[in-house]
Amino acid sequence: AAPRSTLPSPMTFSAPLFFAFALALLVGCGSPSATRKVMPLDGFRRIFVEKRLNDNYRVDETLVAELRRLGYEASSGHRTMMPAHIDAVLTYDASWEWDLKNYLIELTLELHTTHSGKKLADARYYRPSIRTESAEAVVRDLLGPLFAKSAAAPAPSAATP
Repeated sequence: AAPRSTLPSPMTFSAPLFFAFALALLVGCGSPSATRKVMPLDGFRRIFVEKRLNDNYRVDETLVAELRRLGYEASSGHRTMMPAHIDAVLTYDASWEWDLKNYLIELTLELHTTHSGKKLADARYYRPSIRTESAEAVVRDLLGPLFAKSAAAPAPSAATP
């Protein structure tokens, strides 16, 4: 009979490595969100959040609460219910999954001018992993940087000769 090798098979070493790599991809590293402003949003004080017809999780109410916490006048509803004198309209699209509980895996926001529909800013959260965040935390992480006050230019120095 031929002698058997006492070395472990290559699969013995590569299987744990494969699972470690797959777990790292699932958990993810870095920020799962991104925001982008086309222009400063300081002049837009009254925001209307357009409620999605398929939103059963009240994301619009969460967005309104966070906008108010940031100091903006905000309301939500269907487009036909939009009050007069709104500066910008915030639209969103949310994707939810269920794995023993419902959790938000993706939230996309777009801010447009009221009448012309020109895009002012957008933001996106995407995390399809076992590490989840509450909808409130996701909204806070997206709207905070998006509506952060623009940094003022530094004042000229008085000690100029």
